[in-house]
Amino acid sequence: MIIYPAIDIKDGRCVRLLQGKEDQVTIYDEDPVAVALTWQKQGAEFVHVIDLDGAWRGKPANADVVAKIVQVLDVPVQFGGGVRTIEAIKELIESGVGQVVLGTIAVTEPALFQRALEMFDDRIVVGLDGRQGNVAIEGWTKDTGEDVVATGRRLADLGVHRLIYTDITRDGTQVGPNIEATGSLARAAGIPITASGGVGSLEDIRNLKALAPDGVEGVIVGKALYERAFSLQDAIEAAR
Repeated sequence: MIIYPAIDIKDGRCVRLLQGKEDQVTIYDEDPVAVALTWQKQGAEFVHVIDLDGAWRGKPANADVVAKIVQVLDVPVQFGGGVRTIEAIKELIESGVGQVVLGTIAVTEPALFQRALEMFDDRIVVGLDGRQGNVAIEGWTKDTGEDVVATGRRLADLGVHRLIYTDITRDGTQVGPNIEATGSLARAAGIPITASGGVGSLEDIRNLKALAPDGVEGVIVGKALYERAFSLQDAIEAAR
């Protein structure tokens, strides 16, 4: 199972939010590029980068920082946050981003999303973000009322290669991931799932690893690393 250390960018700085709330932000570092290099040095196989400002505004807002991260790393970058046009996806991939995470348009613009899949295939990952079982979009500010599991199954049928599932109510809390919901989604969708939200201990990682037969292939870890609940090296070891 792959550990994805997370770098969330707001106003050019590395931050973490509580349950995605813009007014509940903790700044961990002024230099996201240095953070990315630290994760690589500590053994990261992939780095997960989210442009929070972009997610709220509907278009990438920290492109310069992301470009620098891509340039300095030897490991691939998975990037999302406000990517809602074909042009934005193309620019990111041409800049060296390994995987582009789409969320809102996967739900609201099916024709555009299908075109993105046809053009970029497995470079597209869908971020499926849930609050109390319903899909949330637009930087988690809007609930759609659509069921997470049903949406995951539909996306898999469209040809999506992999999903990132985040339980919003647990994100940034370190109370543990939603094991039951993650497993249910993985079994229903039948495609690889990366879990996100709530990881606070190595035991959480081991519990997610137990879902590997269901299709859970990775986990995004953020606050637990920044708060030094455990090291990235220990997380990678627990995931093996």
